[in-house]
Amino acid sequence: MRVSRWLAVVCVAAALNGAAFIEYQRPDWTTQWSDQDGYQRLGESLARTGKFTRFPDAPRFVPEVIRTPAYPLFVAAIYTIAGVRHGAVAAAQTLLFVLICLLVFAITRPVAGDATAVGAAALTALFPPIPYFAALVMTEVWTTFLFTIGVWLTLRGWSDRSPRTFAALGVVLAATALSRPAFVLYPFALIAVAALVRLAVSREVPGAGRWAAMLATFAIALTPWLTYNYVNLGRVTLSPAGGVGRGLWEGSWQATWSGRVQNELTHLADDIEDRGALDAQVRAVAAREHVDPGPMLDYVHQWEDIREIWTTPTDPVERAAARVAADQEYGRVAMANLRRDSLAHLGARLARGVFVLWAGDIPIRYSDINRTPPIVIRFFWAVQAVLAAAAVAGLVVLARGGRGVEALLLAAPIVYITAVHFPLLTEARQSLPAKPVVLLLAAIAVAHAVHRSLAGKAQVHERQHL
Repeated sequence: MRVSRWLAVVCVAAALNGAAFIEYQRPDWTTQWSDQDGYQRLGESLARTGKFTRFPDAPRFVPEVIRTPAYPLFVAAIYTIAGVRHGAVAAAQTLLFVLICLLVFAITRPVAGDATAVGAAALTALFPPIPYFAALVMTEVWTTFLFTIGVWLTLRGWSDRSPRTFAALGVVLAATALSRPAFVLYPFALIAVAALVRLAVSREVPGAGRWAAMLATFAIALTPWLTYNYVNLGRVTLSPAGGVGRGLWEGSWQATWSGRVQNELTHLADDIEDRGALDAQVRAVAAREHVDPGPMLDYVHQWEDIREIWTTPTDPVERAAARVAADQEYGRVAMANLRRDSLAHLGARLARGVFVLWAGDIPIRYSDINRTPPIVIRFFWAVQAVLAAAAVAGLVVLARGGRGVEALLLAAPIVYITAVHFPLLTEARQSLPAKPVVLLLAAIAVAHAVHRSLAGKAQVHERQHL
């Protein structure tokens, strides 16, 4: 069968996978994943009024201080074309999922050949976490699509040395950062890879002019959003309130308890306003888990006290400003937590964080997750851990096969995401933009192992006939 026909099969499989998850996730569309509400409101506001605010009809302009604009613009485009319908966004994101599979093929083909590239695309089409998020109005699949384009342009630019390719790469990476601010430093990570190649491998790398073109278009594309924040909040920042403060604070508590227990504590702090009643419930949880209630009480008190900073103001403009102040307080409290942390807990937190980041996706409807047997969750973890290990093996295969530069460029997303999220609260979805790279590297490792096995059997068969 021709490569084009195999690719058509892969695209159909991806579309069917996406359609299945749309139907599966439908009951949770309006009851779970509260992040969706912000994106939906911003998308509707942009589609209806052209204003980037959740409160387009307020007498004073209320700046957005949590979400960056790229994904809401995508949602607004879908709403403009198809109406304000969740299903329309899910269908569009399923199409993005199909395109991601084709991009995986395009990235893999030059370094591993047609057969392995088709296998990598098929593995991506069957990987559940991507279509899982495609069914939700959340930034994950959109960011994955943009970042995968960025990986493809990076390899293409290194090969053709075209200034236009590097300029396009800068725009795509800016759009990625405007979808997920954690990627704002990724262009500099690529420049670091180029410096490493020149120093360690003594290979010719794209000239400074190419990297300058990437940085120039990257900066130009970010300028309107930076200007928006400066005009409305007096700060030149990519994400004025959705910064690292809250991530640091949540990360400072990670691994203190199991994820389910911490989630239970968070819901208690969110739902119970009376401090005495809250403390009684928390002590009951501590008794049930046979742990010291002190850290649990500290956690819920910090949660309530900081959250009160921005929930107390009733005026939307004042609340937006208070959200910025709250993020700064999150950062201050996080540093205090970390200073009193033991080295043992820090090590456990970081180890668990890295595991969750790369092997923690559970493609089960959020409303059902707490009823899922632990053995099922561990199965998903095990599969993803095997894929991550296979991806590392794929990097080794490329390096030993004379493609060390490609190995470094494909390792860059994995190393970068791990380094950026290492000190923060880690969630599996934070690594989703690099999962297509993980999958194609795993496919390269599997293809290499199969090839060696077949070659070994052929040699044995040949000896038997001598």
